[in-house]
Amino acid sequence: MPTTDEQIEKVRALVASIPAGAVATYGDVADAAGLSTPRTVGWIMRTDAADLPWHRVVPASGRPAAHLSSRQLARLALEGVPITGDRVDVKRARHHF
Repeated sequence: MPTTDEQIEKVRALVASIPAGAVATYGDVADAAGLSTPRTVGWIMRTDAADLPWHRVVPASGRPAAHLSSRQLARLALEGVPITGDRVDVKRARHHF
């Protein structure tokens, strides 16, 4: 089933609403947007997130993708997000929509 423009805009609005110092998981965004899978959020973020705080969306494990890890963790640390080693402390930093 193709992703609709409305779903894309809902995901964009949700990501834009994550405040500095907080994160949401791909699953959190998918649930709030009414999507069936976090993979759809990942696809949207890869294709349409240049103007969004993309760094505030993390995997449920808290460990960013290897190719983004240092840049993403550095941005989150500047915002005061709790990080332990190479992971975001999702439990402490999670934004609830």
